[in-house]
Amino acid sequence: MTPTPIPFNKPYLHGRELVYIAQAVASGKISGDGVFTQKCHRFFEERYGFRKTLMTTSCTDALEMCALLLDVREGDEVIVPSFTFVSSANAFALRGAKIVFADSAADNPNLDVDTLAALITPRTRAIVVVHYAGVACDMDPILALAARHGIVVVEDAAQAIDSFYKGRPLGSLGALAAFSFHETKNVIAGEGGLLALNDMRYADRAEVIREKGTNRSAFFRGDIDKYGWVDIGSSFLPSDIISAYLFAQLENLDAIQARRKALWQRYHDRLAEPLAAIGIGLPSIPAYATNNGHMFYLVCNHLEQRTGLISALRAEGIHAVFHYQSLHESPFFKARHDGRPLPQTTRYADCLVRLPLYYELADVDVDRISDTIVRHLTGP
Repeated sequence: MTPTPIPFNKPYLHGRELVYIAQAVASGKISGDGVFTQKCHRFFEERYGFRKTLMTTSCTDALEMCALLLDVREGDEVIVPSFTFVSSANAFALRGAKIVFADSAADNPNLDVDTLAALITPRTRAIVVVHYAGVACDMDPILALAARHGIVVVEDAAQAIDSFYKGRPLGSLGALAAFSFHETKNVIAGEGGLLALNDMRYADRAEVIREKGTNRSAFFRGDIDKYGWVDIGSSFLPSDIISAYLFAQLENLDAIQARRKALWQRYHDRLAEPLAAIGIGLPSIPAYATNNGHMFYLVCNHLEQRTGLISALRAEGIHAVFHYQSLHESPFFKARHDGRPLPQTTRYADCLVRLPLYYELADVDVDRISDTIVRHLTGP
């Protein structure tokens, strides 16, 4: 009998998403900055204390806005972890910056804070921190180092909704932060992102850049009597239909988070003991961080073991996947890299495997996945 397939991800539909989309359509305004976009802005500003937020069409767009706001240009250097999605680096490479890749930590795919100081030069403009799997980087030493050198910290919080560092929401610590609402994230809009501004020096210009380089937002508020082209920019604001879908998810955020964290914990309870005995790594949550249930992953001992595990799971109808490939070893960047070995980045690229985790995943599915993993890796 063919086992019932378990996908890696399944987008969650709470129920009011379609209701709110219909309301947005009925309002007669489905372009950017409609009623639901403003509702989303208020939600994030009130719940997490972000000084100002702007919905974007993607987290990639929010990161590209960060590069524009910082006036990054050719000759500048930006420090980015190598174990991340390409947008974390590409947003700044597009402006001509030299990307300086940082290695990951030995016990966590986040960047290794101890390596940062040696990467800073007089040309360093920004440090991009990526909160991998929604688990915080150790931000206090990063922020202190950046302050000493006059460097801006940008948080790539794509996976980090509703996660915290020493009680402070991720996305509230750097000058700028970017979130994702792609369908693989905890709360979704299909696509979509958010720029969080915590340094208000960037607030007015962010509105202009987001509106194709015009001061149209100020015009619509009645602050000016006409608008024009005042800066560079692009069309970064999403349709209100995207925000309508997202707002329904935000209303259900606590329930979504509770279920995802319960699934994460069930994986941990089933796998920690048997896998520790054979050296397989599980997610590490430092004391300063919280777990937002975004991802459950394993770190195998070598590439062949991971390849075999993914194949064994797929033979049972279970779709597990690997994750990022090292950006410093990518076809585009390899010749541009300064030659430093980044061994932990390479290890995660070769050995990390992500397990299915989504709202409607059943407890019995977690048990089946866990049993298959243990059986394959430890034998009868």
